[in-house]
Amino acid sequence: MNNSHKNGEKDSLFQVEQIAEDFVFNERVALVFDDMLDRSVPFYEEVISSISRIMRSILANGDTVVDLGCATGSTLLRLSSLLDDNFFQYTGIDNSTAMLEKAKSKAEMFSKQERMHFIHGDIMEMSQPDTSAFILNYTLQFIRPLHREKFLAHVFTNLRPGGICILSEKIISHHSSLNRSFIDIYHGFKQEKGYSELEIAKKREALENVLIPCSFDENRSMLKTAGFVEIEPFFQWFNFVSFLAVKPL
Repeated sequence: MNNSHKNGEKDSLFQVEQIAEDFVFNERVALVFDDMLDRSVPFYEEVISSISRIMRSILANGDTVVDLGCATGSTLLRLSSLLDDNFFQYTGIDNSTAMLEKAKSKAEMFSKQERMHFIHGDIMEMSQPDTSAFILNYTLQFIRPLHREKFLAHVFTNLRPGGICILSEKIISHHSSLNRSFIDIYHGFKQEKGYSELEIAKKREALENVLIPCSFDENRSMLKTAGFVEIEPFFQWFNFVSFLAVKPL
């Protein structure tokens, strides 16, 4: 595993008995976010590697790649490392100043600042016309469900014909027993990564009103409603899935 895109401290934010606030992408989270990502998102590296394969197959030199909800820039930095024989233009957009400061610092650290830039702003109102690829890695789940279809339609509008949208999400199953089993399996994964039962429970409590997952079919349906016709999953691990959606020519 190449960890060159990672930078920060170990996540111990939820080793507490009481949660003071809902989950917020603040300075405390930014400091440990890379470790949190690695230990909380199953097969994160494999998903990024798969995205690089998709981009190598579909996109061309000079194309624009925009990461919506880019956080500390890990996804773009990793892609730029995997795709160093191509010359994409990378842009990251996020509304967290703390996350963007970390992203800019990491880009400079790895001498990537000439190939990517970061914008502080609301992704719901972004304007990136003729973008070749949008990345929404575990971002849509933090947008209120009522606004998701409108947001994906906005993403679709900003894509060039033939452009792609990568959507990775935590999902739920409407089969309650399977949903419970998948959650248990996921918690087991987090324990294997070193999180305690207390940390898992407290983080889930902090995210309860912030991260609201939809089902596999609901996510696919929203992409279709936005205008995408070709929609296929390219990765799934229990209650995590990644879709590739292509805008018609």
